Amino acid sequence: VAERGFVREGYFADLTIIDFDKPYTVSKENVLYKCGWSPFEGYQFRSSIAATILNGQVVYENGAAINDPFFGQQLAFDR
Repeated sequence: VAERGFVREGYFADLTIIDFDKPYTVSKENVLYKCGWSPFEGYQFRSSIAATILNGQVVYENGAAINDPFFGQQLAFDR
């Protein structure tokens, strides 16, 4: 994928920040999938996602998605 996959100058900043000290239990109330369910419902993970950064913009933080259609970009593959 062009200009992705590395943390370096000139590349898009796509990062996930993990809180290793905060457990997370998947439930119907906190699933963000369009289908509204997850095979992991009821499962407790040892860590949780604190934030997700896409193209240098925060798109998820503190358990809430920040919906902005301008954050996404079409991916270009070098093949």
